[in-house]
Amino acid sequence: MLSHVLVPMDDSELSERALRFALDAHPSAEVTVLNVVGGPSSMMGQAANVVLADDPDAEAKDHAEALLERACDIAADYEREIETDVQIGHPARTIIDAAAGYDAVVIGSHGGTLAKRLIVGNVAEMIVRRSPVPVTVVR
Repeated sequence: MLSHVLVPMDDSELSERALRFALDAHPSAEVTVLNVVGGPSSMMGQAANVVLADDPDAEAKDHAEALLERACDIAADYEREIETDVQIGHPARTIIDAAAGYDAVVIGSHGGTLAKRLIVGNVAEMIVRRSPVPVTVVR
């Protein structure tokens, strides 16, 4: 029986589906939702505001606030409470590093937009290949 499950979330429908799956499939496990705000890269994108802010950690939390509120609302639908975390870094590497502290990872199969899939790459695939714990990929 799993006692602590990590659910990485972005703003995609599939990551919400992964959270619902984790809450349903692991009713007695603690669930932590992790949002990773991309670190500095040549593509920067929305992360530029975060990494260039005076307090990047506070800016990352502000950036993730709506997503994490949505995650808490989903958990409330299951009459559950969840932990939330926000980290800055390369999404796949950050999730793999974090996974070591959990019994399993439940992740959506890909991000929301085509642009995200092309720029970010296949985060779920890298996590499946390199995670130190079992991974469930939700479609």
